Order: sequence, then structure tokens, then C-alpha cells
Amino acid sequence: MTKALMGSVSAAALALVLATPAGDVQAAAIRDAALFTNVLAANDDGSTAAQGLGFTINFFGQSFSQLFVNNNGNVTFDAPLSTYTPFSLSTTSREILAPFFADVDTRGSGSDVVRFGQATIGGRSVFGVNWIDVGYYSQYYGNLNSFQLIITDRSDIAAGDFDFEFNYDQIQWEAGTASGGNANGLGGSSARVGWSNGGAATFELAGSAINGAFLDGGPNALISGSLNSNVAGRYIFNVRNGTVEPPTQVPEPVSLALVVTALLAAGSAARRRA
Repeated sequence: MTKALMGSVSAAALALVLATPAGDVQAAAIRDAALFTNVLAANDDGSTAAQGLGFTINFFGQSFSQLFVNNNGNVTFDAPLSTYTPFSLSTTSREILAPFFADVDTRGSGSDVVRFGQATIGGRSVFGVNWIDVGYYSQYYGNLNSFQLIITDRSDIAAGDFDFEFNYDQIQWEAGTASGGNANGLGGSSARVGWSNGGAATFELAGSAINGAFLDGGPNALISGSLNSNVAGRYIFNVRNGTVEPPTQVPEPVSLALVVTALLAAGSAARRRA
């Protein structure tokens, strides 16, 4: 069923998370949110035009200096993305970074809008996107999510090197009603978190597409876990020579096999390019 039809009936190369026990911990992971001032006007399933990063990155052999900011919790390098029910990142052909791929709807009066732009943090050029206090389809804002993407230029190491991070402060909903969620944003085809190069190198965080997993207090609560960081709610990925590096933290045993699988896929992709 399309959203238009539903709207007439009712007014969403690594498993790298090092999760800490779920609890009432509130993350303080959002970085310098006020730096990012460009606005994607209140919308459902919209995207920006191509936005310049301010630097060039090498992502699995592809060079990018711009991207598209998509309302539904992700950015893409190849074209805008309006899809609202999250698809598997392990099989997609899209080049995507997805801190919270779900049906964000910022049209409700209690929701803020998506903000983005270039800035400098710690003396390095960055491009950031804020999905802070955003609601879900259709115009619901009883629960709100706050998360962020930061892409950092690391050409000081080598041309094209960069870091990207997913930062979380509050996750209270997981799906919009067009994705099977209820009016509280719970259940249905719930959010996916991760990235893909559009080929064999992909990653989905443990808890993706599992009801309740990413919510505050859930078994894979995004505000409680971390990666390559001692800040709860911050997941950092280092991209060197075009490839996402293994984590410096050792994943929990449940995730280890997934890490190995993703690394093998990334290695296979690199051999094919060679």
C-alpha cells in the first residue's frame, strides 16, 4: 500500500558495535549541533540537491566530493533516496551511510527539521547532518529521535582518507505507520543502521530490523553502545585507502563472526578492483 493510500486512512564490512548493558544512560554524543545551519524544509521522504562536502573522500575506490541528504535518516552518494521502509544494507546497490534508516517525518508541529552543512571541528573540515528531535510518519511527534552524522576529512593521513561517525542522544521510535509501526512509532519494519558501498562491502549494526533493539533501554540501545570511542552513543568508522578499517575495540563474541564476514567481503571487493 502506498503512503498516499495510507494517508487517506490515518491522520518509517562489519558488525562492529561494542554494546554496553542497556539502562537509563543518556548519551552525550552529539557534536556541535549548532554548526550545521542549512535546513531541509519540513517534509516526508524528501532530499536535498547535491551538497558539497568541502573535501574529497575515497570510499572503496570511488571518489566523492558531494552527497545527498535524505530526510529518512541517511545520506547517499549516487542519487537522492526517498525510500521510507528500510531495506537490507547487505544487498543494496546504493552507496549509503545510514545512521538511522527509518521513516522520518518532520512535518508535525512538535518535530524539528533536518539540518546540515560544512564546518570545522577540532581543526578539521567536516560535513555534518543533524536529525535532532525528529518525528515519524505520519506527522507524529509523541516520541522523538535525536541522532547525527559527522564526516571528517583526514587527508592529513592520505588523500581521500576520512572518518565518519554516527552519534545518538535519544531513540524513542523505530518505524512509521507506513512501515507497519503503531502510532507510538513502535514495531513494524524497524530501523536499520549501517553503510554500503553498493557492492560487497557492507555493514549493519547488530539490532538492525529487530523490534525494540535500538530504542533507549533496548538490548542494542544506540545511546548505550559505542565503537572506537569512549563516549556512549558514538560509533566512529575510519576509512583509510578507501576501506573501512577494523575496529580498535574488540567486538563481543556474538558479533565476531559478522566482523570476519564483512572483512572478507571487503577484501574480495578490493581484489576485484585490483
